[in-house]
Amino acid sequence: MTTLLFKNASVVNEGQVVETDVLVENGRISQIARDISAPAAADCRVIDASGKHLLPGMIDDQVHFREPGFPKKGTIATESKAAVAGGITTYMEMPNVNPPTTTLDALEEKYQRASQSSHANYAFYLGATNDNIDEIRRLDPNSACGVKVFMGASTGNMLVNDPDTLDAIFADCPTLIATHCEDTPMITELENIYREKYGEDVPIDAHAHIRSKEACLKSSQLAVNLAKKHGTRLHVLHLTTEDELYQFEPAKTLEALQQKQITAEACVHHLFFNRDDYATKGTLIKCNPAVKEAHHQQALIKAVKDGVIDVIATDHAPHTFEEKQNSYFKAPAGLPLVQHALQVALEFYHRGIFDLPLVVQKVSHAPAVRYQVKERGFIREGYWADLVLVDLNQTQTVDKDNLFYQCQWSPFEGHTFGSSIDMTIVNGQVAFEHGQHSDERYATRLEFDRS
Repeated sequence: MTTLLFKNASVVNEGQVVETDVLVENGRISQIARDISAPAAADCRVIDASGKHLLPGMIDDQVHFREPGFPKKGTIATESKAAVAGGITTYMEMPNVNPPTTTLDALEEKYQRASQSSHANYAFYLGATNDNIDEIRRLDPNSACGVKVFMGASTGNMLVNDPDTLDAIFADCPTLIATHCEDTPMITELENIYREKYGEDVPIDAHAHIRSKEACLKSSQLAVNLAKKHGTRLHVLHLTTEDELYQFEPAKTLEALQQKQITAEACVHHLFFNRDDYATKGTLIKCNPAVKEAHHQQALIKAVKDGVIDVIATDHAPHTFEEKQNSYFKAPAGLPLVQHALQVALEFYHRGIFDLPLVVQKVSHAPAVRYQVKERGFIREGYWADLVLVDLNQTQTVDKDNLFYQCQWSPFEGHTFGSSIDMTIVNGQVAFEHGQHSDERYATRLEFDRS
């Protein structure tokens, strides 16, 4: 394995920004100190990181890579390649594929797929259904990142809406539960009202109303109440409303986060876009739960700063451009995000809203802590060297020529980010550098430190 020595890097880690050297040997961080001398090893590469920032790689706790079943939308290979280009070194992937990942056999089959094709470290959720409680009970807590419960209908048909089943899942699940929270009957009622008024030509910005704040709140309240009833470790994914935030306790430090039973996540597109953007982006930003009004967006940003929202993730969910051109009801929900998620988070640094340690806490440290990931998510001696070298002074404009997604489009096309991804290191090896991927893959299955 290549030995890497980063010289004069501004290391962003555990609440600090410190100029130092970082030595990587045998896939791990072996030393962090000033003025490290290059080892005598013939394969040692010295990287002058002066003027650049070295971050732990982003851990994305929510992606949809569409494999198996939807190769035109994305595959583990294509989407993980895009993730690495964006500084994401680890991802946790969702079960609403075809066939869905709702059995232990299907879960292991997915790990086998990833071992042959993934460019970033990987873990998978076991999906809950109305009739697979026995599979959930048999789950080894260290074999999956968590159990995903769709408490609202979205892409795929995995809605869990039976009250007794939900109660049993929250009572007996041996690991963290991650939920999609929207109340489907409330959404269906509004869809029928809008269809009666507009037919198929519902204005796209009505999505913010149809996937309503009331539907989000009713469902997340149910999840939180079930978690409190049973002492379940609950992570509520992709919050979109100001109304829901009262349910979550603030935790500004990682020590406080470790004590939390119930945590929350916001996604980059809900922080970046609001309902006004439907006018220019249209169905390209149609997602579930919906991008909502600006006051919800601002409340989410404040909640990130206040520690109420613990994790920033993507909910990367690609569809073909042709599919997204359909009318409101036919256009699928979801958008590709992994290639630019870290740059989106860093935009809030450039705007003076988040500081760099806060960004790193939300995209790297917090998901590692919340999911009890073993020896990743931090720049620490002895930890795996999953790193991203960022140039905060080099802008990058998004266009089709620099996209790696299978679907070949992005909601950020035409936008110029204030930062660029210079290099991504996966398990101590250079996986991406100056716009080019390595011909080799260095990813491995994620390990968890769970008793």
